[in-house]
Amino acid sequence: MSGRLRHVRTLLFLLLAVNAVLYATTGRLSEALDAFAWYLLLALFELETRCPHWSRRPRVATALDLLRLLAAAVVAMAAAVFLGEGEWLDATNALLWIGVVIVLELEVRLSAAAARHRRLVTGASFALYAALVAVALIWLLRGEWLDGYDALLWIAAFALIEMDLLRIASTRERNS
Repeated sequence: MSGRLRHVRTLLFLLLAVNAVLYATTGRLSEALDAFAWYLLLALFELETRCPHWSRRPRVATALDLLRLLAAAVVAMAAAVFLGEGEWLDATNALLWIGVVIVLELEVRLSAAAARHRRLVTGASFALYAALVAVALIWLLRGEWLDGYDALLWIAAFALIEMDLLRIASTRERNS
């Protein structure tokens, strides 16, 4: 990975951490929990794509799986709370992100199947990200700057992970 890309990743992680703190101090509890759970999921995906040999050790893998399960449960609860609060845009955003995570999980856990269905997986990713961009634009058009800005940061962060997964898949396909 180039030095410039590494700096972009670091900057994205820092900005997302700042946003999580902002949501924790100024937003609703559901927003704070959602932000921290997504931050944990992002860190776990980054760890698994950057350190696959370490993260596959049995005890480490079990710990990572438990953390992922906890974060996913918090994300699902936050989405349910958003629905209950009538926050349809937040709920839509959360459900779209759950779709992104499902696609990422397929790419990480079932990489051979994902490679066989690369067009479908890539198409699903593009559709989900396009819908997420639409949600971000709606927030920006409504003057909800933090939500729009935060959404765009998340899209960039997860898009970098997707690019890593595509690069890893491409390398695997060339080597097999």
